[in-house]
Amino acid sequence: MNNQIYKKAFIPDSFKIPNKLNTESFHFRVLDDEVAMVDFKAVMSSQKRLKGMFGPTSEWPKGNMTIEENIKSLKAHKQQFDSREAFAYSVFNGTNDRCLGSVYIDPSQSQNFDCEVYLWIRDDDFALDTELYQVVLSWLQRSWLFSKIAFPGRSITWEDWAVELNI
Repeated sequence: MNNQIYKKAFIPDSFKIPNKLNTESFHFRVLDDEVAMVDFKAVMSSQKRLKGMFGPTSEWPKGNMTIEENIKSLKAHKQQFDSREAFAYSVFNGTNDRCLGSVYIDPSQSQNFDCEVYLWIRDDDFALDTELYQVVLSWLQRSWLFSKIAFPGRSITWEDWAVELNI
């Protein structure tokens, strides 16, 4: 969930971007403001653990984040999706009635990777975290055009990612 505005598309126009993914355990849908309330509840229920998931200096999610701020953020994610700049998905459970978290697929800031991916799952469903990671990795390898995928803070440590970016 990089806040910079991406200047170039990192997916060819000819590639059909998936709008959803359905597995036995998860249902992904494009992250937009239609899920604002359930997304906000999931984020805030796990706010302390999520702090820093986009990097050691990330302030998201702020402890005093409002639903209005969340709606604004979700609208920005949808605009990025529509313009093919970055792709964010809301993750629901297998019965599609509970928001579990989100997946963010961004252009890589490193020339050595095709994309950087961030994902999170709410605290009270954290037992599904490894399964979500495996589903996302498999989906990206199978259904997207990426061969070099970075999961900063997960498959590559924050320290190594900083070296990768020459920070």
